[in-house]
Amino acid sequence: MELRMAGRRAENVLVTIVVPAAVLSFFSAVNVAPEAERPLVVFLLPGTVALAILATSLVNLGIATAYERSYGVLKRLGGAPVERGAVIGAKFATVGIIELVQLALLVGIAAAFLNWRPEEPVQPGLVALGFILGTTAFAGLGLALAGALRAEATLAIANALFLVFLLLGGIVLPVDHLPGILADVAALLPAGALSAVMRAGLGAGGEALTPLVVLGGWAVAGAIAAIRLFRWE
Repeated sequence: MELRMAGRRAENVLVTIVVPAAVLSFFSAVNVAPEAERPLVVFLLPGTVALAILATSLVNLGIATAYERSYGVLKRLGGAPVERGAVIGAKFATVGIIELVQLALLVGIAAAFLNWRPEEPVQPGLVALGFILGTTAFAGLGLALAGALRAEATLAIANALFLVFLLLGGIVLPVDHLPGILADVAALLPAGALSAVMRAGLGAGGEALTPLVVLGGWAVAGAIAAIRLFRWE
């Protein structure tokens, strides 16, 4: 049912499926290569995978849950025979399924139309770990917003965070290309850490240990925030 509801929301399909694919296709076609000696798509594919996780876990889950809480849907589900843990589990399972579809779509577009070939061996375990930590971090933040704020406030903040993470998350521009203190701040953000982990995992190179530590910290913080702030009504 969660999957059916997600598919019926056209704005969610736009954010989770269309936007990451459009970002990958557009920026791969224009001359904004951060490293001219290698194809743009090698850098952009992992970043757009991170963008897809961000869009699904934070924007899609957070906003949809906030409006369900506002309309009283969560209150009714909380009192239904189904366990509350099953409701939250269904939401996380839906997020995971959508993210797998996004990964397949983005890799398919990159390989079939943009001549993507990894420069180093792909590490599926690292990609999976990035998925888990990134989803936990952003979903925790989304649920915390949905549980603590009005739906309209969650909508505004989630979209604002999406824009900030898009600009400072190392998605279309490397973090170390940002000016001054912005580069230092961006390196500590979950989007930048997730992008770095995905680049290492998808064969674009780079160091993964420090980003994993940062992303793991955000995952713990997101989970704690969701546990403490999420409310059913």
